[in-house]
This record gives sequence, structure tokens and C-alpha cells, in this order.
Amino acid sequence: MEYRKATIEDLKKIWDKDILDNPNDSNYERWKHQYIQNNLLGKCATFVAVDNTMPIAQITVLFSTDCSAVSGRPMLCDGKIRANMNAFRIDKKYEGQGHISKLVKMAEQYAKSQGITYLTIGSEAKESRNLAIYLHFGYTEFITSFIEDDDLILFYGKRI
Repeated sequence: MEYRKATIEDLKKIWDKDILDNPNDSNYERWKHQYIQNNLLGKCATFVAVDNTMPIAQITVLFSTDCSAVSGRPMLCDGKIRANMNAFRIDKKYEGQGHISKLVKMAEQYAKSQGITYLTIGSEAKESRNLAIYLHFGYTEFITSFIEDDDLILFYGKRI
């Protein structure tokens, strides 16, 4: 297993798989374009776990307020010292093997090297397992909550 900052080829594979897995959600095509462009422009950085040549897990750190997920939400990302970790995904057969933990550490170290001192993370309130994992990673300071697509999203943060 290799853990690295995603290449453009990795990003295309990730998003093409997400589009196939979500055929009734047209947002994925738009998100694919946004995430690839934002990675190219340094507005975000995606990290992947790669098994052979296929990315099996990902995390993205959003550094810029231009990123749609944090636009107009300075408590999540201010474009200076506060960034948001977003788009946590892992193939089901790789869950529980520590891949997300390794990617979180890698993303935190990279964010710190970019001058970020505070990271935020969001979880749907109904996703108690994800919330427990994020709390385990130290994201224990409650920031805010939003309703998105009829889901309550809880945001937490931590100093890095």
C-alpha cells in the first residue's frame, strides 16, 4: 500500500469511480471538475492510499475559501491558518485497516507545513461511526452545524 499526495491520474480514477457508484447524482461530475482544478491550483490537496495502481481511500484538505464546500464559512476555512478536511472515502473492503488514520496524519502534517494551525472536519449527525472516528483523531472542539440536503452536518476542529 502506498500513501501519497494524489496525482491528477489518481484524482481522475477516484472521481470516475465515485461517478459510477452514484449514477443518479449529477453533483459528482461537477465535483470531479472542481476537485481536480482546485488541486491543480493549490486550493486543496488530496491524499490517497493506493493498492497497486488503484486509489482505495482519499482525504482532501481545503485551503481556499474558493472551494465550494467552505465558501462563505470562515469558521471552517479562512484561507490563511484554518483549513477543512473533506471528502473522506474508502472502499468497503479496506475499512478498519488503518488506511484513513495514515491519511489523516499525512494530511495534518501537510497542512501544518503549509502554515495551517487549525483543521476542521464535518460529519453527518446520523453517521455516528464517522463522528466517533473523528473524535478519536482529536477533532473534539464543536464549531458549528449546518443543514445540507436535509442532513444535519456537525463540524469539529482541532489545533495542529
